[in-house]
Amino acid sequence: MDISIWCVFAAFMLIYLPRLPAIRATLTAEGHVDIANPRLQQARLSGLAGRAQAAHLNSVEAFAPFAAAVWVAHYAGVDGTLRDGLGLIFVAARTGFIACYLADLNPWRTVVWAVGFAAVIALFVAAAVA
Repeated sequence: MDISIWCVFAAFMLIYLPRLPAIRATLTAEGHVDIANPRLQQARLSGLAGRAQAAHLNSVEAFAPFAAAVWVAHYAGVDGTLRDGLGLIFVAARTGFIACYLADLNPWRTVVWAVGFAAVIALFVAAAVA
C-alpha cells in the first residue's frame, strides 16, 4: 500500500484526536457523557474543550474531500511520489491545524488550514492533468 493511502488512514485517525480533551472536559464538568443528547452537551463546551470539539468537527469536514482526492489521483495514475508528498503535506497540515486550534493560535490556524486545503486541490488538479 502506498503512502497516500496510509495518509488517508492517518487523516481518519486525526478526526478523533481532538475528541479526547472534549470528552475529558465533559466528564470533568458534568460527570457523564449524555448519550441521549451528546450534541447539546458538546455545544456547552468552552475554552480548550470547545476548541477541541470545533477541531474535531472541522476534521470531519476535511476528511471526505481529502480521501476523495487521493482516490481520484490514484485512479487517474498521478505519479506516486507527487501523490504521496501531497498526502503527507495534508496530514502534516491537519496535525498543525489541530495543534493551532487547541493552542488558540488563530492566525496560524488559518494559514495551516489553507496549506491542507491547497494539498487537496493539488491532488485534484494533478488528477485532471494526468
